Amino acid sequence: MSGIREWIVNRATDLADGGVTCLNGHEYSSIVEMSPYDVYNLPYDMGVKIWESLGGLIAWLLSFLPGSDAVSYALISDTATNAMAIVLMVVLIFAIGFVTNLTMIWQERKFLGRQMDRRGTMIGPLGYLQCLGDGLKTFMKENVAPRAIDKKIYWWGVVLVIGTSVLLACMIPLSPRWFIVDYNTGLLLIFAFFALAPFLIMCAGWAQNNKYSLIGGLRAAELMISYEVPMLILFAGTVYMTGSFNIGDIITWQEEHIWLIVPQIIGFFVCLVCAIAESERVPFDLSEAEAELVEGWQTEYAGMKWGLIMLGDYFRGFVACALVNIMFLGGWSMPIINEFDWYYQYFPELFFVLKTCFVFIFFITARGALPRVRTDQIVNVGWKVLMPLAVINLVITILIKWIWEYGGVF
Repeated sequence: MSGIREWIVNRATDLADGGVTCLNGHEYSSIVEMSPYDVYNLPYDMGVKIWESLGGLIAWLLSFLPGSDAVSYALISDTATNAMAIVLMVVLIFAIGFVTNLTMIWQERKFLGRQMDRRGTMIGPLGYLQCLGDGLKTFMKENVAPRAIDKKIYWWGVVLVIGTSVLLACMIPLSPRWFIVDYNTGLLLIFAFFALAPFLIMCAGWAQNNKYSLIGGLRAAELMISYEVPMLILFAGTVYMTGSFNIGDIITWQEEHIWLIVPQIIGFFVCLVCAIAESERVPFDLSEAEAELVEGWQTEYAGMKWGLIMLGDYFRGFVACALVNIMFLGGWSMPIINEFDWYYQYFPELFFVLKTCFVFIFFITARGALPRVRTDQIVNVGWKVLMPLAVINLVITILIKWIWEYGGVF
């Protein structure tokens, strides 16, 4: 037992002295000493430190019980530490994502209140706790479902809609050190998951055996498909300019050269409109137009199911704003400020979230200022206005890239 207690004391000393743990388990006294082949993930490192403290405490308490050697050593083993660090990493990232989502809901209610000459939410500090209370109230409501439904599609439709929304949020890195997955095709995967939404929503609307839900599902599919094509063309321009599908590489390119909003100003405004449409927000919320379709494709989803769908909508809204930030506003990079070492040590995640919330202000302003548009007008705007503008933006991007490489500009 003394060996376990000695290990705990030594490990506590190491934690007090600082140090970092990489994804492959290698430990260094600081990030500067890391090998270029190691990948540092801040949530994983925090998970390692939390489990070594918590698991070490549990092992220390068990060390006073006779016959608990095997359990104590298992708790402090490298395998257990790595597994629990991954679990804690996911929990931590989801907790931060939930708080960010809650903040966006609070931001929208406050800004809409000011636009309508009222104060918005009032309960708690700056009205923040009212959003949490409304969420708890929604989850406590009775979970009912109609009888004449296609149960499998009804349940799996909403599960997949929410699941893809959460997966989309998981693929957004907040900084070079804060991510769950880091694929070289990250941007491509995000658009692939966005492309699944129209079919899932249409199936969920059909499964409810309700004419309003069916019409809402068809409208949602029609709307999303109309605005995904211009988004893909804009995405092609960004990838062509930066030469990579990797989100980190795209942001690094903008940090080293210029934010893409400058050479692609047309693409920025087109992307902003498409992002609002993809997240089904006013004036593109025809799929759930309250005056016409009750709640659209969500009509027969009640209680917790409706609350999760709304949470998924805000996740998609966050991802849409984050994509605008990544593709045109430099992600977590900040001119001048990022030249200082302390910026990447403390603030990149904060600036990424702040810039994403700044983009969300455009979403809120559109909701408060613009009326709902007719279905045929929305489709015409997508195919006859935004798609030609996206093609023009792509042509301009190709010309700028050619001048950049062969003319020595920038």
